[in-house]
Amino acid sequence: MKDFFTILGGMGTEATEAYIHLLNERTPAHRDQDYLNYVLVNHATVPDRTDYIVDPKHQPNPLIPLAEDVQQQSQLGPKFFALPCNTAHYFYDQLQALTEIPILHMPNLAIAAVAQKFPNAKRVGLIATDGTLKDRVYEVPIQAAGYQFVMPTPEIAQETMTLIYDDVKAQNWVDEDLYHHILQQMVEDLDCDVVILGCTEISVAEERAGHADFPVIDAQGELVDESIRLALDARQQNN
Repeated sequence: MKDFFTILGGMGTEATEAYIHLLNERTPAHRDQDYLNYVLVNHATVPDRTDYIVDPKHQPNPLIPLAEDVQQQSQLGPKFFALPCNTAHYFYDQLQALTEIPILHMPNLAIAAVAQKFPNAKRVGLIATDGTLKDRVYEVPIQAAGYQFVMPTPEIAQETMTLIYDDVKAQNWVDEDLYHHILQQMVEDLDCDVVILGCTEISVAEERAGHADFPVIDAQGELVDESIRLALDARQQNN
């Protein structure tokens, strides 16, 4: 297979499925051959990223299997890697150091989209896993881009973890009221001009429930758009 990319998925599987669905839905296709070539690595048994970031002394390290995936897939020669798990970007620099093939950086794509879609935004909020909040993979570049970073309150963070782990991961179910309540608190109580959806399980909630007119940037959606752009560019160059 030529002109393909590799998706490092399975973290979690429902979130990866949402990425694939959005990828196929947004690809400008009118026949089978118009869709994109890709290899999906649905590595569902990768240890939980948040567990490790919060307690690295007692939890298994997700970097070990992720590094194996990158090294194995690099031998196939994909054009690029997509990593549809925000929390896994904690290991981004270590993974990128293992290969010359570019790995798309989902948080950076999401932050760049803020300037494009919300040019007057000053206060940028984030809802994500405890691991992503702790590792500052969004906080540092948001501040570097000149925005005021808005951390969710402990109560909002706990509600977000319930949405991610108890609902989407555990039951493949989205509590629409809870999702909208989280967004409402970020926008109305914390005065966010835009909220980044920094977890692919939250992207599942966005796909199924919508954001009820609250200003959001869906990091997974930005990764999808960049995946399509690069894949179509690679195809066109070789035609």
